[in-house]
Amino acid sequence: MKTIIRTLLLFLFLQNAAAQTPKHEIRAVWLTTIKGLDWPHSYSAYQQKQELVRILDQLRKANINTVLVQTRVRASTIFPSTMEPWDVVMTGTAGQSPGYDALQFCIDECHKRGMECHAWIVTIPVGKWNSDGCKRMRSKFPRLIRKIGDEGYMDPEMSQTGDYLAQFCRDVTRRYDVDGIHLDYIRYPETWKLKVSREQGRRYITDIVRKIHRAVKGEKPWVKMSCSPVGKYDDLARYRSGGWNANTAVCQDAQGWLRDGLMDVLFPMMYFQGNHFYPFVVDWKEHSFGRQLAPGLAIYMLHPQEKNWNLSVIKREMNVLRNEGLGITFFRSKFLTDNVKGIYTFTKDFNQYPALIPPMTWTGRPAPSPVTTLDVRRGMTTDILSWQGARDNSGADYLLYNIYASETWPVDTRDARNLVATRLRGQSLSIPHKGHALHYAVTATDRYGNESAPKVSPHSVMRNGKSIDFRQMIIGKSGKKVQKDKNMSKKRK
Repeated sequence: MKTIIRTLLLFLFLQNAAAQTPKHEIRAVWLTTIKGLDWPHSYSAYQQKQELVRILDQLRKANINTVLVQTRVRASTIFPSTMEPWDVVMTGTAGQSPGYDALQFCIDECHKRGMECHAWIVTIPVGKWNSDGCKRMRSKFPRLIRKIGDEGYMDPEMSQTGDYLAQFCRDVTRRYDVDGIHLDYIRYPETWKLKVSREQGRRYITDIVRKIHRAVKGEKPWVKMSCSPVGKYDDLARYRSGGWNANTAVCQDAQGWLRDGLMDVLFPMMYFQGNHFYPFVVDWKEHSFGRQLAPGLAIYMLHPQEKNWNLSVIKREMNVLRNEGLGITFFRSKFLTDNVKGIYTFTKDFNQYPALIPPMTWTGRPAPSPVTTLDVRRGMTTDILSWQGARDNSGADYLLYNIYASETWPVDTRDARNLVATRLRGQSLSIPHKGHALHYAVTATDRYGNESAPKVSPHSVMRNGKSIDFRQMIIGKSGKKVQKDKNMSKKRK
């Protein structure tokens, strides 16, 4: 009987969690470029662009709002850089330009779809010892690169490593309209023979993070700093990490980085299930220090050639993360878009409505002043919205706009079900109304994610230059009912 009750309670919990679609939530994917695992699958610039557009369209339909695109691959890049060569994945020839800037293209296409684009920077590893990127690094910095097996790594114990990575991230931040700098492998390699104490090792890695943070925030303080730490921070009182954790095993004090303000967001690689997952989720949340968390889920484990997990494992994890108020990140993009075991189908239903990315409240930046004018003109098939007058108070470079729609007036902007468009750069939009009488609200959002008060449309809109009352449109075209209401109004007077 107890087992039946527990099962029933779990079912009700999961059903309730799935039903509570939040207005603010990070929904992210890692878009891997190394070896073209997620993208690109062609050496043609035209085909690369078309493929990326298809991927982003598919992600947008699942209401994914954050793309972490692998930008520094292995001391090589997907953008033109004076510091490092083009990665071989772009043309098949290391160091050869594909004829376009893939990072800029990805940023532009993400922003068109209201999605954030974060530059994913692989930090310490620099690739195979004789790869183009590693050889160039060894040529420039003969003492900086250490060989482990047939791989090269930047030495985290040399101050030059932090200086170089900070310069690289500063260059990306300055040149590109990225929403975040996402650090990967910001830790000691697992096979590194540590000759200093673990405490000293953590200080070395933290010093690198601090230098990068200073460089990025010095350019654009609204650009989010994030990393993907090992999924278990350390051993817990009741649950052991099995020797594989961030803090002790690889000297990655990710919770300390949140505490000290060096990170805005963490994307822990929580590629586990059961008691290797849930207690460690709670630990991350309890030590988030008011910052954002979007744990990474191992959807690649669903594949028969991996661990062949049942989809129910990922479903439960997604529901628990949402119930805990945390974000969700998928590793990797291709397993999602390929709909392995139905994960894409489930995600589309799970993310039934769009979500805004949570604001960086810890920065203390004021919200924008709201839109002052909102004009709605009724067309045969679309409502044409235009607005203006919002002001940025944060010192960032531009504002973004969110559109809400409802058949109820005034529009409730707290309800995610009313969100129809997010993070628009322009100040006009056409929305198909399908014959429904819709009311609208527009809010302005700054680069820190702070949202203004809404500007709500009036009861009436303009059709062919004439004012039409929404309440009459809801009643319908029956003149009798409209007239009856008018007569009742006269009687009340």
